[in-house]
Amino acid sequence: MRGPHNIWRLIRTGATLERAGAMKIVLDAFEAGPLLRFTARTLALPFRWLGYRGDPSLPPATRALTALGPAYIKFGQILSTRPDVVGDDMAAELRLLQDKLPSFPTAIAKAEVAKELGIEVDTVFSDFSEPVAAASIAQVHKAVLRDTGAEVAVKVLRPGIERAFYKDIDAFYFAAGMVERLSPSSRRLRPMDVIEHFDGVVRGELDLRLESSGASEFAANTEKDEGFAVPRVNWDLSSRRVMTLDWVEGVNAGDNAALDAAGHDRTKLGARVLELFLSHALRDGFFHADMHQGNLKVAANGDIVAYDFGIMGRIDEYTRRVYAEILFGFIKRDYHRVAEVHFEAGYVPADQDVDEFARALRAVGEPIFGMDASRISMARLLAYLFEVTERFGMQTRTELILLQRTMVVVEGVARSMDPHINIWQVARPIVERYIAESIGPRAVLRDLGRTLVVLSRFGPKLPHLAEAALVRQLNPEPAPQIEPDWSGRIGWAAVGAALTLGVTALAFLATG
Repeated sequence: MRGPHNIWRLIRTGATLERAGAMKIVLDAFEAGPLLRFTARTLALPFRWLGYRGDPSLPPATRALTALGPAYIKFGQILSTRPDVVGDDMAAELRLLQDKLPSFPTAIAKAEVAKELGIEVDTVFSDFSEPVAAASIAQVHKAVLRDTGAEVAVKVLRPGIERAFYKDIDAFYFAAGMVERLSPSSRRLRPMDVIEHFDGVVRGELDLRLESSGASEFAANTEKDEGFAVPRVNWDLSSRRVMTLDWVEGVNAGDNAALDAAGHDRTKLGARVLELFLSHALRDGFFHADMHQGNLKVAANGDIVAYDFGIMGRIDEYTRRVYAEILFGFIKRDYHRVAEVHFEAGYVPADQDVDEFARALRAVGEPIFGMDASRISMARLLAYLFEVTERFGMQTRTELILLQRTMVVVEGVARSMDPHINIWQVARPIVERYIAESIGPRAVLRDLGRTLVVLSRFGPKLPHLAEAALVRQLNPEPAPQIEPDWSGRIGWAAVGAALTLGVTALAFLATG
Protein backbone atom coordinates (compact mmCIF):
# COMPACT_ATOMS: atom_id res chain seq x y z
CA MET A 1 0.00 0.00 0.00
CA ARG A 2 1.46 3.36 -1.07
CA GLY A 3 0.96 5.16 2.21
CA PRO A 4 2.96 7.11 4.81
CA HIS A 5 4.45 3.86 6.17
CA ASN A 6 6.95 4.23 3.31
CA ILE A 7 8.43 7.38 4.88
CA TRP A 8 10.91 5.44 7.01
CA ARG A 9 12.11 3.47 3.97
CA LEU A 10 12.62 6.74 2.10
CA ILE A 11 14.46 8.26 5.08
CA ARG A 12 16.89 5.33 4.96
CA THR A 13 17.29 5.88 1.22
CA GLY A 14 17.90 9.60 1.69
CA ALA A 15 20.38 8.93 4.49
CA THR A 16 22.36 6.63 2.20
CA LEU A 17 22.33 9.20 -0.61
CA GLU A 18 23.61 11.82 1.84
CA ARG A 19 26.32 9.56 3.22
CA ALA A 20 27.50 8.64 -0.29
CA GLY A 21 27.51 12.29 -1.37
CA ALA A 22 24.86 11.61 -4.00
CA MET A 23 21.86 13.59 -2.73
CA LYS A 24 22.67 16.86 -4.52
CA ILE A 25 23.65 15.00 -7.69
CA VAL A 26 20.33 13.13 -7.76
CA LEU A 27 18.26 16.23 -7.01
CA ASP A 28 20.08 18.13 -9.78
CA ALA A 29 19.50 15.29 -12.22
CA PHE A 30 15.76 15.40 -11.54
CA GLU A 31 15.74 19.22 -11.64
CA ALA A 32 14.16 19.30 -8.18
CA GLY A 33 12.60 22.56 -7.04
CA PRO A 34 13.40 24.38 -3.76
CA LEU A 35 10.53 22.81 -1.82
CA LEU A 36 11.52 19.25 -2.76
CA ARG A 37 15.20 19.93 -2.02
CA PHE A 38 14.33 21.35 1.40
CA THR A 39 12.08 18.40 2.26
CA ALA A 40 14.59 15.79 1.07
CA ARG A 41 17.50 17.30 2.98
CA THR A 42 15.39 17.83 6.12
CA LEU A 43 14.30 14.20 6.11
CA ALA A 44 17.75 12.76 5.33
CA LEU A 45 20.39 14.85 7.09
CA PRO A 46 19.47 14.00 10.72
CA PHE A 47 19.67 10.30 9.84
CA ARG A 48 22.82 10.44 7.73
CA TRP A 49 24.55 8.13 10.19
CA LEU A 50 21.93 5.44 9.40
CA GLY A 51 22.81 5.42 5.71
CA TYR A 52 24.72 2.52 4.19
CA ARG A 53 28.38 3.32 3.59
CA GLY A 54 28.78 1.58 0.24
CA ASP A 55 31.97 1.23 -1.78
CA PRO A 56 33.97 4.51 -1.64
CA SER A 57 35.72 3.64 -4.91
CA LEU A 58 32.45 4.00 -6.84
CA PRO A 59 30.94 7.29 -8.09
CA PRO A 60 28.45 8.73 -5.55
CA ALA A 61 25.13 7.76 -7.19
CA THR A 62 26.38 4.30 -8.17
CA ARG A 63 27.82 3.83 -4.68
CA ALA A 64 24.51 4.70 -3.00
CA LEU A 65 22.30 2.54 -5.24
CA THR A 66 24.64 -0.44 -4.96
CA ALA A 67 24.61 -0.14 -1.17
CA LEU A 68 20.80 0.03 -1.06
CA GLY A 69 20.44 -3.36 -2.71
CA PRO A 70 18.91 -5.22 -5.67
CA ALA A 71 15.79 -3.12 -6.30
CA TYR A 72 17.80 0.10 -6.32
CA ILE A 73 20.48 -1.41 -8.56
CA LYS A 74 17.81 -2.47 -11.05
CA PHE A 75 16.14 0.95 -10.80
CA GLY A 76 19.46 2.61 -11.57
CA GLN A 77 19.99 0.31 -14.55
CA ILE A 78 16.56 1.21 -15.91
CA LEU A 79 17.20 4.93 -15.35
CA SER A 80 20.42 4.56 -17.35
CA THR A 81 18.14 3.92 -20.34
CA ARG A 82 16.34 7.24 -19.74
CA PRO A 83 18.77 10.13 -20.35
CA ASP A 84 15.66 12.20 -21.05
CA VAL A 85 14.86 11.92 -17.34
CA VAL A 86 18.23 11.97 -15.55
CA GLY A 87 20.45 13.66 -18.14
CA ASP A 88 23.34 12.26 -20.14
CA ASP A 89 25.95 12.51 -17.36
CA MET A 90 23.86 10.69 -14.79
CA ALA A 91 22.78 8.07 -17.35
CA ALA A 92 26.44 7.41 -18.18
CA GLU A 93 27.29 7.01 -14.48
CA LEU A 94 24.37 4.66 -13.88
CA ARG A 95 25.52 2.44 -16.73
CA LEU A 96 28.45 1.54 -14.46
CA LEU A 97 26.06 -0.32 -12.15
CA GLN A 98 26.92 -4.01 -12.08
CA ASP A 99 24.80 -6.99 -11.17
CA LYS A 100 27.70 -8.86 -9.51
CA LEU A 101 26.05 -9.61 -6.18
CA PRO A 102 26.63 -12.36 -3.59
CA SER A 103 25.07 -15.64 -4.63
CA PHE A 104 22.65 -17.71 -2.56
CA PRO A 105 23.48 -21.35 -1.72
CA THR A 106 23.25 -23.98 -4.45
CA ALA A 107 21.14 -26.18 -2.16
CA ILE A 108 18.48 -23.46 -2.06
CA ALA A 109 18.65 -23.09 -5.85
CA LYS A 110 18.12 -26.85 -6.25
CA ALA A 111 15.16 -26.72 -3.87
CA GLU A 112 13.64 -23.87 -5.90
CA VAL A 113 14.10 -25.84 -9.14
CA ALA A 114 12.57 -28.96 -7.64
CA LYS A 115 9.60 -27.03 -6.26
CA GLU A 116 8.95 -25.02 -9.43
CA LEU A 117 9.35 -27.86 -11.94
CA GLY A 118 8.06 -30.71 -9.79
CA ILE A 119 11.17 -32.82 -10.40
CA GLU A 120 14.00 -34.49 -8.54
CA VAL A 121 17.00 -32.36 -9.50
CA ASP A 122 19.52 -35.20 -9.27
CA THR A 123 17.28 -37.38 -11.44
CA VAL A 124 17.05 -34.81 -14.26
CA PHE A 125 20.57 -33.35 -14.01
CA SER A 126 23.73 -35.41 -13.75
CA ASP A 127 25.60 -32.27 -12.67
CA PHE A 128 24.43 -28.97 -11.19
CA SER A 129 27.26 -26.48 -10.62
CA GLU A 130 27.81 -23.73 -8.10
CA PRO A 131 26.57 -20.31 -9.33
CA VAL A 132 28.46 -19.03 -12.38
CA ALA A 133 26.78 -15.59 -12.25
CA ALA A 134 24.70 -13.80 -9.62
CA ALA A 135 22.59 -10.75 -10.45
CA SER A 136 20.05 -8.59 -8.62
CA ILE A 137 17.08 -10.78 -9.54
CA ALA A 138 18.45 -14.23 -10.28
CA GLN A 139 21.56 -16.38 -10.54
CA VAL A 140 22.74 -18.89 -13.14
CA HIS A 141 24.04 -22.44 -12.76
CA LYS A 142 25.64 -24.68 -15.36
CA ALA A 143 24.02 -28.12 -15.47
CA VAL A 144 24.10 -31.31 -17.52
CA LEU A 145 20.96 -33.17 -18.59
CA ARG A 146 21.16 -36.78 -17.48
CA ASP A 147 19.24 -38.24 -20.43
CA THR A 148 21.12 -36.49 -23.27
CA GLY A 149 24.35 -35.23 -21.73
CA ALA A 150 23.59 -31.74 -23.08
CA GLU A 151 24.93 -28.77 -21.14
CA VAL A 152 22.36 -26.15 -20.12
CA ALA A 153 22.19 -22.87 -18.22
CA VAL A 154 19.63 -22.84 -15.39
CA LYS A 155 18.51 -19.41 -14.23
CA VAL A 156 16.82 -19.31 -10.81
CA LEU A 157 15.11 -16.32 -9.17
CA ARG A 158 16.37 -15.31 -5.74
CA PRO A 159 14.15 -16.61 -2.92
CA GLY A 160 11.71 -13.96 -1.74
CA ILE A 161 12.85 -11.49 -4.41
CA GLU A 162 9.30 -10.70 -5.54
CA ARG A 163 8.16 -9.55 -2.10
CA ALA A 164 11.32 -7.51 -1.58
CA PHE A 165 11.00 -5.80 -4.93
CA TYR A 166 7.32 -5.02 -4.55
CA LYS A 167 7.97 -3.37 -1.16
CA ASP A 168 10.63 -1.13 -2.68
CA ILE A 169 8.52 -0.37 -5.76
CA ASP A 170 5.70 0.62 -3.41
CA ALA A 171 8.09 3.11 -1.80
CA PHE A 172 9.19 4.37 -5.23
CA TYR A 173 5.56 5.12 -6.14
CA PHE A 174 5.10 6.99 -2.87
CA ALA A 175 8.27 9.00 -3.52
CA ALA A 176 7.24 9.80 -7.11
CA GLY A 177 3.87 11.08 -5.89
CA MET A 178 5.59 13.32 -3.34
CA VAL A 179 8.01 14.61 -5.99
CA GLU A 180 5.12 15.58 -8.28
CA ARG A 181 3.36 17.39 -5.43
CA LEU A 182 6.38 19.18 -3.99
CA SER A 183 8.20 20.04 -7.22
CA PRO A 184 5.90 21.18 -10.06
CA SER A 185 8.95 21.80 -12.28
CA SER A 186 9.77 18.08 -12.19
CA ARG A 187 6.37 17.07 -13.54
CA ARG A 188 7.57 17.42 -17.13
CA LEU A 189 9.83 14.41 -16.37
CA ARG A 190 6.69 12.46 -15.38
CA PRO A 191 8.03 10.72 -12.25
CA MET A 192 5.00 8.44 -11.92
CA ASP A 193 5.37 7.32 -15.54
CA VAL A 194 9.04 6.55 -14.92
CA ILE A 195 8.15 4.36 -11.92
CA GLU A 196 5.38 2.66 -13.91
CA HIS A 197 7.92 1.90 -16.64
CA PHE A 198 10.30 0.47 -14.04
CA ASP A 199 7.48 -1.53 -12.45
CA GLY A 200 6.55 -3.04 -15.82
CA VAL A 201 10.14 -3.99 -16.64
CA VAL A 202 10.73 -5.58 -13.23
CA ARG A 203 7.44 -7.49 -13.23
CA GLY A 204 8.48 -8.90 -16.62
CA GLU A 205 11.88 -9.94 -15.25
CA LEU A 206 10.31 -11.50 -12.17
CA ASP A 207 8.36 -13.90 -14.38
CA LEU A 208 10.93 -15.96 -16.26
CA ARG A 209 8.20 -17.30 -18.53
CA LEU A 210 8.13 -13.86 -20.14
CA GLU A 211 11.90 -13.83 -20.58
CA SER A 212 11.69 -17.32 -22.07
CA SER A 213 9.03 -16.07 -24.46
CA GLY A 214 11.21 -13.10 -25.45
CA ALA A 215 14.17 -15.38 -26.06
CA SER A 216 12.03 -17.73 -28.14
CA GLU A 217 10.58 -14.91 -30.27
CA PHE A 218 14.01 -13.37 -30.73
CA ALA A 219 15.42 -16.74 -31.81
CA ALA A 220 12.60 -17.25 -34.32
CA ASN A 221 13.12 -13.77 -35.82
CA THR A 222 16.87 -14.20 -36.17
CA GLU A 223 17.26 -17.87 -37.07
CA LYS A 224 18.36 -16.97 -40.63
CA ASP A 225 20.78 -14.23 -39.56
CA GLU A 226 24.22 -15.34 -40.63
CA GLY A 227 26.82 -15.20 -37.86
CA PHE A 228 24.29 -14.80 -35.03
CA ALA A 229 22.80 -17.27 -32.57
CA VAL A 230 20.36 -17.28 -29.67
CA PRO A 231 20.36 -20.16 -27.14
CA ARG A 232 17.32 -22.43 -27.39
CA VAL A 233 14.81 -22.38 -24.54
CA ASN A 234 14.09 -25.72 -22.90
CA TRP A 235 10.38 -25.20 -22.17
CA ASP A 236 10.02 -28.50 -20.26
CA LEU A 237 12.49 -27.19 -17.67
CA SER A 238 11.28 -23.58 -17.52
CA SER A 239 8.58 -21.95 -15.41
CA ARG A 240 7.80 -18.68 -13.63
CA ARG A 241 10.89 -18.85 -11.37
CA VAL A 242 13.20 -21.11 -13.41
CA MET A 243 14.50 -20.73 -16.97
CA THR A 244 16.63 -23.29 -18.79
CA LEU A 245 18.59 -22.51 -21.97
CA ASP A 246 21.23 -24.26 -24.01
CA TRP A 247 24.69 -23.62 -22.59
CA VAL A 248 26.86 -21.39 -24.79
CA GLU A 249 30.64 -21.58 -24.88
CA GLY A 250 32.49 -18.58 -26.22
CA VAL A 251 34.74 -15.60 -25.60
CA ASN A 252 33.29 -12.57 -23.86
CA ALA A 253 32.73 -9.85 -26.47
CA GLY A 254 34.54 -7.33 -24.30
CA ASP A 255 37.77 -9.33 -23.99
CA ASN A 256 39.83 -8.15 -26.98
CA ALA A 257 42.92 -10.10 -25.97
CA ALA A 258 40.95 -13.36 -25.85
CA LEU A 259 39.25 -12.53 -29.17
CA ASP A 260 42.63 -11.97 -30.79
CA ALA A 261 44.06 -15.14 -29.26
CA ALA A 262 41.11 -17.12 -30.67
CA GLY A 263 41.84 -15.73 -34.13
CA HIS A 264 38.65 -13.67 -34.51
CA ASP A 265 38.56 -10.64 -36.83
CA ARG A 266 37.50 -7.81 -34.52
CA THR A 267 36.89 -5.40 -37.42
CA LYS A 268 34.29 -7.75 -38.89
CA LEU A 269 32.81 -8.50 -35.48
CA GLY A 270 32.37 -4.80 -34.68
CA ALA A 271 30.55 -4.16 -37.95
CA ARG A 272 28.45 -7.29 -37.48
CA VAL A 273 27.23 -6.24 -34.03
CA LEU A 274 25.99 -2.93 -35.43
CA GLU A 275 24.42 -4.53 -38.52
CA LEU A 276 22.58 -7.07 -36.40
CA PHE A 277 21.14 -4.50 -34.03
CA LEU A 278 19.87 -2.27 -36.85
CA SER A 279 18.41 -5.28 -38.67
CA HIS A 280 16.56 -6.44 -35.58
CA ALA A 281 15.23 -2.96 -34.79
CA LEU A 282 14.15 -2.05 -38.35
CA ARG A 283 13.27 -5.41 -39.86
CA ASP A 284 11.65 -7.07 -36.84
CA GLY A 285 10.77 -4.20 -34.52
CA PHE A 286 11.98 -6.44 -31.68
CA PHE A 287 15.51 -6.00 -30.40
CA HIS A 288 17.79 -6.90 -27.52
CA ALA A 289 17.72 -3.74 -25.40
CA ASP A 290 20.62 -4.70 -23.12
CA MET A 291 23.19 -5.64 -25.77
CA HIS A 292 26.38 -4.85 -23.84
CA GLN A 293 29.58 -6.92 -23.90
CA GLY A 294 28.54 -8.90 -20.83
CA ASN A 295 25.51 -10.25 -22.69
CA LEU A 296 27.39 -11.20 -25.86
CA LYS A 297 29.82 -14.03 -26.57
CA VAL A 298 31.75 -14.98 -29.69
CA ALA A 299 31.60 -18.70 -30.41
CA ALA A 300 34.54 -20.69 -31.77
CA ASN A 301 33.06 -20.49 -35.29
CA GLY A 302 32.85 -16.68 -35.09
CA ASP A 303 29.10 -16.48 -34.41
CA ILE A 304 27.94 -13.68 -32.10
CA VAL A 305 25.77 -15.24 -29.40
CA ALA A 306 23.32 -13.14 -27.34
CA TYR A 307 21.80 -14.07 -24.01
CA ASP A 308 19.98 -12.50 -21.02
CA PHE A 309 16.66 -11.43 -22.53
CA GLY A 310 15.14 -9.68 -19.53
CA ILE A 311 14.98 -6.30 -21.32
CA MET A 312 13.74 -6.40 -24.90
CA GLY A 313 12.66 -3.40 -26.99
CA ARG A 314 9.70 -3.29 -29.36
CA ILE A 315 8.71 -0.61 -31.89
CA ASP A 316 5.71 -0.78 -34.20
CA GLU A 317 6.01 -0.81 -37.97
CA TYR A 318 4.96 2.81 -38.46
CA THR A 319 7.56 4.04 -35.96
CA ARG A 320 10.19 1.89 -37.68
CA ARG A 321 9.45 3.57 -40.98
CA VAL A 322 9.66 7.01 -39.43
CA TYR A 323 12.93 6.13 -37.70
CA ALA A 324 14.39 4.72 -40.94
CA GLU A 325 13.39 7.79 -42.93
CA ILE A 326 14.98 10.04 -40.31
CA LEU A 327 18.22 8.05 -40.42
CA PHE A 328 18.18 7.92 -44.22
CA GLY A 329 17.57 11.66 -44.42
CA PHE A 330 20.59 12.28 -42.23
CA ILE A 331 22.71 9.85 -44.22
CA LYS A 332 21.82 11.81 -47.40
CA ARG A 333 22.08 15.08 -45.45
CA ASP A 334 18.60 16.00 -46.62
CA TYR A 335 17.59 17.96 -43.53
CA HIS A 336 14.39 19.35 -45.00
CA ARG A 337 13.11 15.82 -45.59
CA VAL A 338 14.04 14.87 -42.02
CA ALA A 339 12.05 17.88 -40.81
CA GLU A 340 9.06 16.91 -42.99
CA VAL A 341 9.09 13.37 -41.58
CA HIS A 342 8.85 14.73 -38.04
CA PHE A 343 5.84 16.85 -38.99
CA GLU A 344 4.16 14.05 -40.96
CA ALA A 345 4.52 11.69 -37.99
CA GLY A 346 3.09 14.29 -35.62
CA TYR A 347 6.27 14.30 -33.54
CA VAL A 348 6.55 18.09 -33.85
CA PRO A 349 3.41 20.27 -33.45
CA ALA A 350 1.97 21.59 -36.71
CA ASP A 351 2.18 25.21 -35.51
CA GLN A 352 6.00 25.06 -35.68
CA ASP A 353 7.90 26.26 -38.76
CA VAL A 354 9.24 23.38 -40.87
CA ASP A 355 12.00 25.50 -42.42
CA GLU A 356 13.24 26.68 -39.03
CA PHE A 357 13.18 23.09 -37.82
CA ALA A 358 15.18 21.98 -40.87
CA ARG A 359 17.75 24.68 -40.15
CA ALA A 360 18.06 23.46 -36.55
CA LEU A 361 18.55 19.90 -37.83
CA ARG A 362 21.33 21.05 -40.13
CA ALA A 363 23.08 22.50 -37.07
CA VAL A 364 22.85 19.02 -35.53
CA GLY A 365 24.02 17.01 -38.52
CA GLU A 366 26.75 19.02 -40.21
CA PRO A 367 29.23 19.11 -37.30
CA ILE A 368 28.92 15.34 -36.92
CA PHE A 369 29.40 14.60 -40.60
CA GLY A 370 32.42 16.87 -40.59
CA MET A 371 34.17 14.62 -38.08
CA ASP A 372 36.73 11.95 -38.76
CA ALA A 373 35.03 8.64 -39.61
CA SER A 374 36.19 7.06 -36.36
CA ARG A 375 34.37 9.75 -34.36
CA ILE A 376 31.06 9.79 -36.25
CA SER A 377 28.36 8.57 -33.86
CA MET A 378 24.77 7.71 -34.68
CA ALA A 379 23.97 7.62 -30.96
CA ARG A 380 25.33 11.15 -30.52
CA LEU A 381 23.30 12.31 -33.51
CA LEU A 382 20.11 10.86 -32.02
CA ALA A 383 20.87 12.45 -28.63
CA TYR A 384 21.33 15.86 -30.27
CA LEU A 385 18.23 15.27 -32.36
CA PHE A 386 16.10 14.68 -29.26
CA GLU A 387 17.43 17.91 -27.74
CA VAL A 388 16.35 19.87 -30.82
CA THR A 389 12.95 18.20 -31.11
CA GLU A 390 12.27 18.93 -27.44
CA ARG A 391 12.89 22.62 -28.10
CA PHE A 392 10.32 22.45 -30.90
CA GLY A 393 7.69 20.85 -28.65
CA MET A 394 8.17 17.13 -29.32
CA GLN A 395 6.84 14.95 -26.50
CA THR A 396 9.09 12.25 -25.03
CA ARG A 397 8.67 8.91 -26.79
CA THR A 398 9.87 6.09 -24.53
CA GLU A 399 10.34 3.56 -27.34
CA LEU A 400 12.70 5.91 -29.19
CA ILE A 401 14.62 6.70 -26.00
CA LEU A 402 15.17 2.98 -25.40
CA LEU A 403 16.26 2.59 -29.01
CA GLN A 404 18.71 5.49 -28.68
CA ARG A 405 20.11 4.16 -25.40
CA THR A 406 20.65 0.72 -26.95
CA MET A 407 22.31 2.42 -29.92
CA VAL A 408 24.77 4.00 -27.48
CA VAL A 409 25.57 0.60 -25.98
CA VAL A 410 25.90 -1.15 -29.35
CA GLU A 411 28.17 1.60 -30.67
CA GLY A 412 30.31 1.16 -27.58
CA VAL A 413 30.60 -2.58 -28.25
CA ALA A 414 31.43 -2.01 -31.94
CA ARG A 415 34.07 0.64 -31.17
CA SER A 416 35.63 -1.48 -28.43
CA MET A 417 36.25 -4.13 -31.11
CA ASP A 418 37.23 -1.69 -33.86
CA PRO A 419 38.05 1.89 -32.75
CA HIS A 420 38.16 3.04 -36.41
CA ILE A 421 34.73 1.77 -37.43
CA ASN A 422 32.68 4.12 -39.64
CA ILE A 423 29.23 3.85 -38.10
CA TRP A 424 27.39 5.45 -41.03
CA GLN A 425 29.15 3.35 -43.64
CA VAL A 426 28.05 0.21 -41.84
CA ALA A 427 24.51 1.46 -41.24
CA ARG A 428 23.76 2.81 -44.73
CA PRO A 429 23.07 -0.50 -46.58
CA ILE A 430 20.84 -1.73 -43.72
CA VAL A 431 18.76 1.45 -43.74
CA GLU A 432 18.62 1.66 -47.55
CA ARG A 433 17.43 -1.95 -47.80
CA TYR A 434 14.71 -1.36 -45.23
CA ILE A 435 13.60 1.83 -47.01
CA ALA A 436 13.41 -0.02 -50.35
CA GLU A 437 11.33 -2.84 -48.85
CA SER A 438 8.99 -0.83 -46.63
CA ILE A 439 8.46 2.48 -48.45
CA GLY A 440 7.39 2.39 -52.09
CA PRO A 441 4.70 1.01 -54.45
CA ARG A 442 5.08 -2.58 -53.28
CA ALA A 443 4.81 -1.55 -49.64
CA VAL A 444 1.72 0.56 -50.41
CA LEU A 445 -0.01 -2.41 -52.02
CA ARG A 446 0.93 -4.60 -49.06
CA ASP A 447 -0.50 -2.04 -46.60
CA LEU A 448 -3.72 -1.73 -48.61
CA GLY A 449 -4.08 -5.49 -48.58
CA ARG A 450 -3.70 -5.61 -44.82
CA THR A 451 -6.23 -2.79 -44.44
CA LEU A 452 -8.79 -4.66 -46.55
CA VAL A 453 -8.30 -7.79 -44.46
CA VAL A 454 -8.98 -5.83 -41.26
CA LEU A 455 -12.04 -4.11 -42.74
CA SER A 456 -13.44 -7.43 -43.98
CA ARG A 457 -13.00 -8.92 -40.52
CA PHE A 458 -15.04 -6.11 -38.93
CA GLY A 459 -17.38 -5.66 -41.91
CA PRO A 460 -20.61 -6.72 -40.13
CA LYS A 461 -19.93 -4.20 -37.35
CA LEU A 462 -19.00 -1.21 -39.54
CA PRO A 463 -22.57 0.15 -39.98
CA HIS A 464 -23.19 0.02 -36.23
CA LEU A 465 -19.83 1.70 -35.49
CA ALA A 466 -20.57 4.46 -38.00
CA GLU A 467 -24.04 5.02 -36.50
CA ALA A 468 -22.65 5.15 -32.95
CA ALA A 469 -20.00 7.68 -34.00
CA LEU A 470 -22.63 9.92 -35.62
CA VAL A 471 -24.86 9.72 -32.53
CA ARG A 472 -21.94 10.76 -30.30
CA GLN A 473 -21.14 13.63 -32.67
CA LEU A 474 -24.71 14.93 -32.58
CA ASN A 475 -25.13 14.41 -28.82
CA PRO A 476 -21.89 15.49 -27.11
CA GLU A 477 -21.39 14.56 -23.46
CA PRO A 478 -21.67 17.42 -20.92
CA ALA A 479 -18.39 18.91 -19.70
CA PRO A 480 -17.14 17.20 -16.50
CA GLN A 481 -17.34 19.14 -13.25
CA ILE A 482 -14.00 20.39 -11.94
CA GLU A 483 -12.95 18.71 -8.70
CA PRO A 484 -11.04 20.73 -6.07
CA ASP A 485 -7.25 20.30 -6.27
CA TRP A 486 -5.95 18.89 -3.00
CA SER A 487 -2.39 18.20 -4.20
CA GLY A 488 -1.03 21.52 -2.96
CA ARG A 489 -2.55 21.06 0.50
CA ILE A 490 -1.23 17.50 0.72
CA GLY A 491 2.22 18.72 -0.35
CA TRP A 492 2.35 21.33 2.39
CA ALA A 493 1.12 18.77 4.91
CA ALA A 494 4.03 16.54 3.88
CA VAL A 495 6.45 19.43 4.38
CA GLY A 496 5.05 19.95 7.87
CA ALA A 497 5.50 16.25 8.63
CA ALA A 498 9.05 16.37 7.31
CA LEU A 499 9.89 19.36 9.46
CA THR A 500 8.39 17.69 12.52
CA LEU A 501 10.42 14.55 11.90
CA GLY A 502 13.61 16.54 11.34
CA VAL A 503 13.21 18.68 14.44
CA THR A 504 12.33 15.64 16.54
CA ALA A 505 15.40 13.80 15.30
CA LEU A 506 17.67 16.77 15.99
CA ALA A 507 16.26 17.14 19.48
CA PHE A 508 16.80 13.43 20.10
CA LEU A 509 20.41 13.63 18.90
CA ALA A 510 21.07 16.75 20.99
CA THR A 511 19.82 15.14 24.20
CA GLY A 512 21.05 11.62 23.45
